[in-house]
Amino acid sequence: MQHAVGSPLPPPHQPGHGPAVGWSPAAQHPGPHRPGSTPQQAPVPPRPPGFAAPPPPSGPLQPAPQPPVPPVPHPPAPQHSPPPRHAPAGGDVTVTGHVPLPPGGPVGMPSAPAAPAAPDPAATTLAVLLIGPAGAGKTSVAKFWADHRRVPTAHISLDDVREWVRSGFADPQSGWNDHSEAQYRLARRTCGFAARNFLANGISCILDDAIFPDRPAVGLGGWKRHVGPGLLPVVLLPGLEVVLERNAERSGNRRLADEEVARIHGRMAGWYGSGLPIIDNSQLDVPTTARILDDVLARAIASPPTW
Repeated sequence: MQHAVGSPLPPPHQPGHGPAVGWSPAAQHPGPHRPGSTPQQAPVPPRPPGFAAPPPPSGPLQPAPQPPVPPVPHPPAPQHSPPPRHAPAGGDVTVTGHVPLPPGGPVGMPSAPAAPAAPDPAATTLAVLLIGPAGAGKTSVAKFWADHRRVPTAHISLDDVREWVRSGFADPQSGWNDHSEAQYRLARRTCGFAARNFLANGISCILDDAIFPDRPAVGLGGWKRHVGPGLLPVVLLPGLEVVLERNAERSGNRRLADEEVARIHGRMAGWYGSGLPIIDNSQLDVPTTARILDDVLARAIASPPTW
């Protein structure tokens, strides 16, 4: 039978006898030993003057008492940062990595300043929903408006979020069905969640979507649920000829058939009389449309629309 190298072997156990008493690895291996030589004992140090040797024990030989071994202090436990806490709305903060973030909740209605002067929307944290048909210029205006504000502002495009789905993307151009509507609702909920997080950290948001006034549960009502009652909707509605011209400059799945563009534009006309502010940007460039959007938002902050 083999044993591990360097591990001492216990004394043999004889039948009828208990295990050997006082056996230790040191007793089995007192040190290096050369054949034919007598093991030498360690030198005994001289006793100091006046030292009296203790009397020999009368009973069986007992091992000498060992000095107490001082306890080894345990290393301090590593200090870990507390795990992230998910706080309820209006409660504690949520910790993400090393950056504490306030909880994202529905954005409230913006309050008008006490001063009689008109509020400056360029220096106010806002949540804006830009509505319009395909080719209305929503994305161009939203990006320009977000780029030229004096406070941090994010642009969240519903079409961009919808196209996060690569394999299995339900293109509405192939027909509006349960799959395309489910992906649309999921993208809108994702946009609303992102907007609430940005707003909770002092970053304004402008979202854009082509929603219809005759489907409030799918469109405007859903945005209000996901972002909050403080969302300010503005309709961007140029003439049909302008929309068709801009749509012709598109490519890929962003370009629609002329018949589809005309149908969407006709349904968007239902926003007239809805009480929402409407900007006809048929003859306006992007910077001018963005300045008019600021004027519309200043009035909406002073007198929030009922929707």
